[in-house]
Amino acid sequence: MSTETTASVSTHILDTSVGRPAEGIAISLCARSGPAAEWQALGGSATDADGRCKDLPALPEGVTHVRLDFETEAYFLTKNNQQAEAQQDAPANRDSGATGAFFPEVAITFAVTPGEHYHVPLLLNPFGYSVYRGS
Repeated sequence: MSTETTASVSTHILDTSVGRPAEGIAISLCARSGPAAEWQALGGSATDADGRCKDLPALPEGVTHVRLDFETEAYFLTKNNQQAEAQQDAPANRDSGATGAFFPEVAITFAVTPGEHYHVPLLLNPFGYSVYRGS
């Protein structure tokens, strides 16, 4: 695959509630070759200690849309269990429901152009998230 005929994708996650990288979040990558095409699962990975996912699969030629699926529920369950004593009545424990995550998953879909690199950071907290095209 030529970098002129394919796009590339990378991501990282920052847990803004603690100001630290979010480690161990599973991420899957899907792609399609047009708005009406079926999504094709390409594979996935998980964030490292720096919150980065450096080994996402390469995109095939002809891809026009990409979807990153972040599995956030397990991260928040682990985090909430670790912090339960320290945050007795905090909203993160009181209002997040049985799962411990208001957003148990986050799916980000974006358009790509061949030859471009797309870095898509996820800024995450128990009750919200933000994404942007990074560099």
